[in-house]
Amino acid sequence: MRVVTVPNRDDMHALGMALASLVRPGDLIVLSGGLGAGKTTLTQGIGRGLRVRGEVTSPTFVIARVHPSLQGGPSLVHVDAYRLGSLVEVDDLDLDTSLDDSVTVVEWGEGRVEGLSENRLEIHIDRAAGTGSEGDIDPRTVSVAGVGPRWAGVDFGGLVAQGVVDASTSGRR
Repeated sequence: MRVVTVPNRDDMHALGMALASLVRPGDLIVLSGGLGAGKTTLTQGIGRGLRVRGEVTSPTFVIARVHPSLQGGPSLVHVDAYRLGSLVEVDDLDLDTSLDDSVTVVEWGEGRVEGLSENRLEIHIDRAAGTGSEGDIDPRTVSVAGVGPRWAGVDFGGLVAQGVVDASTSGRR
């Protein structure tokens, strides 16, 4: 697991762009964290790094958006599972039909979508108690853990080497 401190919104976006360099078609990214933690900002960075079409915004009311690649790479499937009340509702989205060809990012996916793939990135974003909304410059702590054989041996230290954020390392899953 890699734990990084992200000082501000621009750096959260940059972290997403750095993560985009690690992902490939078929990857599932499960995002968790409180309201305003920066999940959508991170996803915007991933979308920019993947060079997808359209503005990446929170899909809260439409539940899922597909952003095709502008350069022949994988599409970005961006899902907001916040309003989904059951695993049946997640299943109704048929995410497994596009999983192999896309990079799928699920906000609020913890405890809801892990069954889609044994291989996934689990990213948790924390902000300090009493901090403001996502637009504020308060730092966030981002934990990135690779789960499954796909992520065994992937060096998340490159996120730091690219100058994105300050970091510390803890045990790997």
